[in-house]
Amino acid sequence: MSRERPQRAGWIGNNLLVIASVGKGQGKIARLRMLVDTGASFTMIPPETLVKLGYLIHKPLRKERLISANGIVVAPIIKVAGFNCLGQVAKNFEVAAHSIGSSRFDGILGMDFLTEFRALISVETAEIHCRQPKHKQVRQ
Repeated sequence: MSRERPQRAGWIGNNLLVIASVGKGQGKIARLRMLVDTGASFTMIPPETLVKLGYLIHKPLRKERLISANGIVVAPIIKVAGFNCLGQVAKNFEVAAHSIGSSRFDGILGMDFLTEFRALISVETAEIHCRQPKHKQVRQ
């Protein structure tokens, strides 16, 4: 285990909430309230947030079928310049452009990020401990 300190999460009912930021350079940064979801394959950020930052969601890398609480949706996959969460920075990180429709949180922190940083989640203490990323290019 690395010497990095665990990050505290907040609670929304029985769910963990963390703060993240996504950027596109030139000082363009958005702060997001992210629900930690170990059942989600992808990290999801609202399309309107990505558009405000200057990302072209109508020209995605690809589209993915996602199973959500509202059924199956097709979401564009966008590569963001930087995604910062839990004290970790993922550069050129792929996210799904998808609105959750909640007033309590903005997006979903999915297993793509959690497995990349080998996260250990303690629901007892509401702490998430991240270790060195599996792929070194994540922090370029």
